[in-house]
Amino acid sequence: MESLGRPLRVGFIGAGKMACAILEGMVLSDQIQATNVLVSAPSDKNLLKFKGCGCMVTHSNEAVVEDCKVVFLATKPHVLPGVLKDISDAVTKEHIIISVAAGITLETLEKFLPPETKVLRAMPNLPCVVQVGAVVFARGSCAGNQEAAVLKTLMSGCGLCEETPESYIDIHTGLSGSGVAYVYMFAEALAEGAVKMGMPSDLANKIAAHTLLLFLQGAAKMILETGEHPAKLRNDVCTPGGTTIYACHELEKGALRATVMNAVEAGTKRAQDMGKS
Repeated sequence: MESLGRPLRVGFIGAGKMACAILEGMVLSDQIQATNVLVSAPSDKNLLKFKGCGCMVTHSNEAVVEDCKVVFLATKPHVLPGVLKDISDAVTKEHIIISVAAGITLETLEKFLPPETKVLRAMPNLPCVVQVGAVVFARGSCAGNQEAAVLKTLMSGCGLCEETPESYIDIHTGLSGSGVAYVYMFAEALAEGAVKMGMPSDLANKIAAHTLLLFLQGAAKMILETGEHPAKLRNDVCTPGGTTIYACHELEKGALRATVMNAVEAGTKRAQDMGKS
C-alpha cells in the first residue's frame, strides 16, 4: 500500500496479541510490508516477535507518531489516556489514528488529541491473524471517506470489515471479540464429553478442533450465503428421532442459548463500563 507514491508507514503503539493479530493479517494479505511498520512497547519481551517478523521497534511512543502516518493504538484501555497525552504534541492533521482499545470512545480519544485529528475506533478479534477475523469500526468527527477507506484496505486482509455506528462496537466486543473465547470453551467441552464416553484426550481434542474447523466454518458459510436463520438450518440437521435432536434437547435443558446470550450481554456491558471509567 502506498501513500503519495511512497510506501505507507504504519505504526503500532502497544505490542500485545491484538496488535500482532492485526499486523499478521495485513502482512499475509500483502497490504503492507513488515519493514514499513514501527512498533513501540515498554518491554523488550513484547517487541521480540515484531522484531523477528522484520518490523522496526522502539520504546518511544512519540517516535512511532513522528515516523508513521497511520498509527494503531493497541494498548490496554487503562493505559491509553496516558499514551494519548504522551503523543498529543506529535499528532498532526495528516495522521490517521486508529484505536483498538476496548471500551474507549471516540469522544474520549478526541478529547485527548489535538483538534481536527482524524480518529477512528475499531474492534477486531484474534482470528485476524489467520485472515478470518471480524472487524467493525466507526469514524470520529474529522475522519472522512478517505480515512475510512485506508482502514478498510489495511484491515481487508484480516477478514470481514464493516463500518457501523459507534454504539455497535461494544456489542461487537461481547459478540465477536470475546466470542472467540466462547468457542474455545465449547471446543473444550466437546472434547471432554468424548473423554467421558471413553475416547483418549489427545484424539478427542484433535477431533473437536476439526469439528469446529470443518463443520462450523461450513455452517457459518451457509448462514452467510443462504440468508437463512440459524434455527432453520439447525432444524434441517435434526433428523426426527435421530442423534442430533436428542443431543440438542440436552443443550436446551442446560440453557445453552440463554447462557450464550447472557455472555454477550455481560461482555458488552463490561466494554461499556470500561469506556465510562
